[in-house]
Amino acid sequence: MSGLTVALDAMGGDFGPQVTVPASVQALLQFPELKVILFGDQSAITAQLSLLNHTNHPRLRIVHCDHVIANDTRPSQALRRSQGSSMRSALEAVAEGTADACVSAGNTGALMALSRYILKQLPGVDRPALVSAIPTHNETKTWLLDLGANVSCDADTLFQFAVMGSVLAEQDHAALPRVALLNIGEEEIKGNDLVKRCAELLADSPDINYIGYLEGDQLYSGKADVIVCDGFVGNVSLKTSEGVANLFIGAIKRAIYGNPFKQLIARWLFSDLFNSLKQLNPDQYNGASLLGLRGIVVKSHGSADTTALTNAIGEAVHEVKRQIPTKISDRLEEVLLERHY
Repeated sequence: MSGLTVALDAMGGDFGPQVTVPASVQALLQFPELKVILFGDQSAITAQLSLLNHTNHPRLRIVHCDHVIANDTRPSQALRRSQGSSMRSALEAVAEGTADACVSAGNTGALMALSRYILKQLPGVDRPALVSAIPTHNETKTWLLDLGANVSCDADTLFQFAVMGSVLAEQDHAALPRVALLNIGEEEIKGNDLVKRCAELLADSPDINYIGYLEGDQLYSGKADVIVCDGFVGNVSLKTSEGVANLFIGAIKRAIYGNPFKQLIARWLFSDLFNSLKQLNPDQYNGASLLGLRGIVVKSHGSADTTALTNAIGEAVHEVKRQIPTKISDRLEEVLLERHY
């Protein structure tokens, strides 16, 4: 692919252009083939570009938008009142073919609703799923979905999540991705009717390498390449994990960095530990994808800093290169045809 374009909602997130503009500049440095379209308030964006001495970057363009979707806007309100907003305009650029992917740190519910309305779902997808990679003990990735786009799901929807997650893991170099369901126990008798029904569907599908149930303490074990759950469970699991990671990293910093001598000794004795701690930083895995759409949409944390948002843009770049929506569509067509017959 000679070049690709990302539409960035420059007003999204807690910090808006103060983070989105530097992140876009960083991403342009990382990916020579990348072009970025910044959607938002032109004066605010230009001011940030001036601070960075990038007012005339040849691979960066600004599209002025008068409105911003607030974080407390309901999805139904966003659908009715989003015309001319930075988020909607970025999504419309993908729908029109002006951009290959959209990245936003804005309102998750609004992004989900507008993505479904503007880009539409792939054939065979009832609901798009929010998915992100999480670290593991063996330094591989595990893809966890859904992370909050769908608070409640039926068994067929969870099955679709498993198919989509499996395709994503394959493109991340996992041969025959191992798929598991997140449950309250590993035994077949554990769990509610929803999880048990989905387990039956997965076990009966020759296209899915289903390995059974995993409990919450095995999320980071590396036993599965894809872990499936509904959005309520996934969101609580991820946010709890991020809180524990930040608690642990903060405790280490408080114990060491307050004393220069301790800091020097620790860096000398425990350099491997500090490198490992970097892998626990949630910012390294920022960028959750909305799978199941006819286009690529990546959701960043609202509180993301420049590094984290740059990683989200990078995730969008990788998905464009791997043509994820097309590959998901092809796989779903195969799976649904087999299930029908």
